[in-house]
Amino acid sequence: MLKQLITAARREQKAELVLKNATYADVFSGVLRHGDIAITGGKIVGVGQYDGLEEIDCSALVVLPGYIDGHVHIESSQLSPEEFASLVVPRGTSAVIADPHEITNVCGMAGCEYIYGASKNLPLDVFLQLPSCVPATPFETSGATLSGQDVEDNIGSPHIFGLGEFMNYPGVINCDGDVLKKLEAAHAAGKIIDGHAPSVSGCDLNAYLCGGISTDHECTLREEVEEKISKGMYVHIRHGSSTQNLSNAQYITQANARRFILCTDDRHAVDLMQKGHIDDALRHMVQDYHIDPLTAVTCATLNAAECYGLKWRGGIAPFYKADLVAVDNLSDFNAKIVIKDGKVVAREGKPLFDTSKRYLPEAVLNTVRLKRPLVPDDFKITLKGGRVRAITAEPGSIVTGCETVEVKSAGGDVALDGTDLLKLAVVERHKLTGNIGLGLFKGYGFKGGALGISVAHDSHNIILIGDDNAAMAAAANALKEAGGGMVIAESGGKLHVLPLDIGGLMSSGSAPQFIKESAAMLDRAYAMGVNRGYEAFMSLAFMSLAVIPKLKLLDTGLFDVEKFSFTDLEV
Repeated sequence: MLKQLITAARREQKAELVLKNATYADVFSGVLRHGDIAITGGKIVGVGQYDGLEEIDCSALVVLPGYIDGHVHIESSQLSPEEFASLVVPRGTSAVIADPHEITNVCGMAGCEYIYGASKNLPLDVFLQLPSCVPATPFETSGATLSGQDVEDNIGSPHIFGLGEFMNYPGVINCDGDVLKKLEAAHAAGKIIDGHAPSVSGCDLNAYLCGGISTDHECTLREEVEEKISKGMYVHIRHGSSTQNLSNAQYITQANARRFILCTDDRHAVDLMQKGHIDDALRHMVQDYHIDPLTAVTCATLNAAECYGLKWRGGIAPFYKADLVAVDNLSDFNAKIVIKDGKVVAREGKPLFDTSKRYLPEAVLNTVRLKRPLVPDDFKITLKGGRVRAITAEPGSIVTGCETVEVKSAGGDVALDGTDLLKLAVVERHKLTGNIGLGLFKGYGFKGGALGISVAHDSHNIILIGDDNAAMAAAANALKEAGGGMVIAESGGKLHVLPLDIGGLMSSGSAPQFIKESAAMLDRAYAMGVNRGYEAFMSLAFMSLAVIPKLKLLDTGLFDVEKFSFTDLEV
């Protein structure tokens, strides 16, 4: 193969494919250059003047390296890996650093193996991180546990690329024995470790970094970005659906630009189809934050490749992988041609590969288990007094607040009529414990029943919100019958269910069909009063995420993230 590459590079034989008359991004120098891009054997063999067995005129296009998503949970698209690829590859994404901790929290290592099996034959490189925090905290009930010994047993596998985001930063800082075992196992295997350390600074950040952690995608303030970069970290600029810190782009300078990478973390199918993936982040960086286009592209390509040690990726140069995207311009970034491993795999935003055959092992199906059918009384909240803690959240944020509110009771239950309060419930769905955590949420806006989803970060129990106990019980029971999904139960008894049959997290159907049906569910939820500042279902899914401040609800009760301990509903 080397001889074939070298002779093609010297023009002693025609290249297999040549992109003629291209303007292309030299991300090493930060300039645009012009010439032909010659490809043979899945590699770029030269730039300059070349003839090819196949030639594509790119005189009206700008050719960029394929984008690398530095941190994503494929499951959060609510699509199978095959359908996820059908949406992101035509946008120019050639590789993702994938942390399957959502489905691993449900199915254990079988979930991790599922993502690998479903991804291995796609025109998308999926670098699989072994989830580091399953469960994310010891205070909730998950479907599986990955101990330090489990990490040690699995981190050396050839298809495991690294150790996923280490959300248990208190465990690192306080030298928890099992946490240290996980970190040491990753280092012994020579694997990279991703970070997750919101607002950690000073000596605590120093301690966290002494775990050998390389990245963070939770920065929100300039001071946090600057400190983490100064201490050797790469900072992800995140462009997800429910979680975004794209505004971090404004902190890019000429001096620090090589320490930023792009990621989506959690991005839903409808956003992937309608808005895009990494291409959409580039679009906003350039148009909204006035970042130099080549700087933005470098964040999405070479920076990510260097951060994760992906040799011969992220640039347009001899011997680099021929993963390329030809776009219309460096403002809109509309992908016209996508090339993966030297082959054209998408044109005009449409995939040229088949995703209809899906890998569906039994281990990731039928994962919603309830101890018994639920009844309306399971959702009663009996109070001794009239002052309670209510969860609040700013639209567009997964950081929650805590507000003390006055409430009344009637018939042994909290009275919601005439308030902007709703009941919030987390129903355990893995271990048949019968646990139901109950709380109150202020400001969601929904009225006349219940809505719920079997996606509830990170342990993925059932999470429900509503003002009708009978509807909440009906919604939970319907999710059990569907094997997971999204549900709206109207007070009159009518049910609307969209199944998520893979782990209770993802649909085994096609992307277009799922997007159509989920749009209908969203329309129904907003018609029933959900505040349009919230993504009706997925904002709800983050209300149990016990590693993001401030007040969260678990199947085991109300949890104060800042104190890292349970708290009472009543004040």
